[in-house]
Amino acid sequence: MARDTTDDTPISSINELADWMAAGCKPQDKWRIGTEHEKFVFYTDTHEPVPYEGDRSIKALLEGMASMLGWEPIIDAGKIIGLVEPTGAGAISLEPGGQFELSGAPLETIHQTCRESNAHLAQLREIAEPLGIRFLGIGGSPAWSLAETPKMPKSRYDIMTRYMPKVGSQGLDMMYRTCTIQVNLDFSSEADMRRKMQLGMKLQPLATALFAASPFTEGKPNGLVSWRGDIWRDTDNQRSGQLPFVYSDDFGFLDYVEWALDVPMYFVLRDGRYHEATHVTFRQFMNGALKGELDQPMPTMGDWTNHLGTLFPDARLKRFIEMRGADGGPWRRICALPAFWVGLLYDESAIGEALELTRNWSLEEVNSLRNTTPRDGLNARINDKSLHDIGREVLGISRRGLINRARLNSEGNDESHFLAPLEESIARGTTLAEEMLALYNGRWQGSVDPVFTDYAY
Repeated sequence: MARDTTDDTPISSINELADWMAAGCKPQDKWRIGTEHEKFVFYTDTHEPVPYEGDRSIKALLEGMASMLGWEPIIDAGKIIGLVEPTGAGAISLEPGGQFELSGAPLETIHQTCRESNAHLAQLREIAEPLGIRFLGIGGSPAWSLAETPKMPKSRYDIMTRYMPKVGSQGLDMMYRTCTIQVNLDFSSEADMRRKMQLGMKLQPLATALFAASPFTEGKPNGLVSWRGDIWRDTDNQRSGQLPFVYSDDFGFLDYVEWALDVPMYFVLRDGRYHEATHVTFRQFMNGALKGELDQPMPTMGDWTNHLGTLFPDARLKRFIEMRGADGGPWRRICALPAFWVGLLYDESAIGEALELTRNWSLEEVNSLRNTTPRDGLNARINDKSLHDIGREVLGISRRGLINRARLNSEGNDESHFLAPLEESIARGTTLAEEMLALYNGRWQGSVDPVFTDYAY
């Protein structure tokens, strides 16, 4: 999230929170695609991570991008920590370890999304190359220890850094040493939201396998294809993973609200200052738990919006749905991730096929799949069927969905060709992580150093 929200509208009831989410419902012709992608930032000469301060730094990149684009700087405690397009059509933000993120504009087609991502990377290279800086598109930091990873000066990250070790063993690794590609998608009604959330939850392990690209940690193979996927198994299980109530036939906005209300908060933002609030849930906040600690102790809609952004289930609900299971990856996969989900969820025939395919998958079975996928990748199984076989079926459904959408570019091509990197993985039967491991054991001669050239933007 580039900028935390300040909306002083008071909250008078829990139903208002559900109504706020329901206000995201849109007719199909208003559905949009918002793609986010993160990448590691490193020095080309040493392959070391780039710190925030200095002449060749994250700060210098942000200032250069601000000058080039004319985007508004986001300031936290006097330091630039992001940029936002003046009309709200996109933002640049920093993850805790300096991972550079583009939160794309809400666009109509994958063609537009791909052009946006390519333009962003070209602009970034123009600023970065004179500084001797490049970017790495994979899911997990391959070489740097946690101690070697820089820390960005964002107040919310200071709070999270103190809190994470209290609630899980891998939260700091999640914050500082992972990258992802995500897509934000719309829904037309509560019923449409329900089926998209259910399908998103069930198929997130498949996305993890298809995009698995984090096989190295601190210079060595880690025994996994998606270290990032494994990290999410023990980050903060109160606010992440699968949500049992989503599987219910009558799941609705209020169910998500009731869950979110009982998750501990991270912070409350008042007058530009972050106040730690990890000792209370949002429900306790609504009941006056911060009276005596804040000058404005009762929650606002801005507080609610910010709180929703600190929840990390596999599919996250706000006024849209975020698909969160994929590792970061090379540039072709930035376009493939939204194509995968749009093909499944934005065509009526496709979503019906996908729901039927997964109809008998129980929460327990999906949780088991989620636990084995980081290690087994496409070989992970559910109901005696491998993700490799399921992936072939699901990609076929997604391809048909994109063809049915018939969103053509100037050359008359639909969006289905953006699935090519995933279809290639299925055809080979290997994840990107396994291809990296083959290189490590072959041409790379037991070194992860070549990843900084072979997979750099």
